[in-house]
Amino acid sequence: MAGAAIVTAGAFTTVPGLLVTPLHEEYAWDRGQIAMAASVNMVLFGFTAPFAAALMERAGTRLVAAGAMLLIAFGALLTYAMASPWQLILYWGVLIGLGSGCLTMTFAALVADRWFARRRGLVTGALSASSHLGQLLFLPLLAWSVDRYGWRPPVVTLALVALAVSALVALLLRDHPADIGVLPYGGDHFVAKPTPAQGAARRTVTVLFNAARTPTFWLLAGMFIICGASTNGIMWSNWVPAAHDHGMHATAAASALSLIGVFSSLGAVVSGWLTDRFDPRRLLAVYFTVRALTLLTLPIVLSSNVRPSLIIFTVVYGLVDVATVPPVIALAQRAYGDDGPIVFGWTNSAHQLGAGASAFLGATARDLFGTYNIVWTALSALCLVAALMTMGVRGPRTTELAI
Repeated sequence: MAGAAIVTAGAFTTVPGLLVTPLHEEYAWDRGQIAMAASVNMVLFGFTAPFAAALMERAGTRLVAAGAMLLIAFGALLTYAMASPWQLILYWGVLIGLGSGCLTMTFAALVADRWFARRRGLVTGALSASSHLGQLLFLPLLAWSVDRYGWRPPVVTLALVALAVSALVALLLRDHPADIGVLPYGGDHFVAKPTPAQGAARRTVTVLFNAARTPTFWLLAGMFIICGASTNGIMWSNWVPAAHDHGMHATAAASALSLIGVFSSLGAVVSGWLTDRFDPRRLLAVYFTVRALTLLTLPIVLSSNVRPSLIIFTVVYGLVDVATVPPVIALAQRAYGDDGPIVFGWTNSAHQLGAGASAFLGATARDLFGTYNIVWTALSALCLVAALMTMGVRGPRTTELAI
């Protein structure tokens, strides 16, 4: 059920990219105004995560996940009757941003930590891939529906799906293996359910202050700012408009983005397997370098049709899209121990800060220069910087917080 919740929440993250052109044509809103809602969504998505992780340790994953799905559904339903850009920002940016922020990779890290004593990297990769599986399942159908029926019916349908998943999570999800009397996978002894954590918000902030005194945190956060800017920040809200600039139909563009999601899912799982076996720092350096090279080719491969060169781009870019998550989670857990999931939550906040900035600045650059080419070049250069930053991260067995 954790995967189902992440899948559904992931479907909402790509919808703003499908709404840019319809809302621009219906309301004459600037692309930058529409992208602002996606930007707010991404920033809140990130900054909610560490508090959500702490709240789950106190109130339980089932209660928080079910409530988050309700908030997402409520925000989506309210957009049906909106008439001003600020309403889009409030409903899609704030409400859906807060709800989806509870169902992030931090949620995946917490589930993997509680339920698996072995193969945590693989499980984390699989759960991280679930978000992009939402693209695979929903995005092409949503794009076709928006093109045929307008943007409102697909959004309402997705909201109803969120309501159904919320009910299933409330009925079926369990907080801890002890709730059903089983051992964590690969474990050799029974693990008692921990007592509810007190002062969740205070602990979350305390962990941030402690981690912020270490260079590893800033390197991980810096890399993830660039990661967010060069993946969901630019792709989820600007991919379809960018492809449209080259004459590509929205449904074809959405299908290409969905294909990226397919290979992102595969890449995340493979990356989790590799993280269990190789130095996470070297993996990150490879992933960022490959991403830089693919982004540099994007102005060349985009055209009015889906050509073989674009397919190659979607495969290669997709494989390294979410692949960065398992290595960063592993480094956070090994560096900060039990505080690792919360530290990763703050690192993920940095990811979404970069994503939000990229969503807004990418659309603004398109309005100013009439093209996205400068955006792809700038992001490619930043990815090379991130690859270099991996060299400064301390080894996997560092104990910096004890210093």
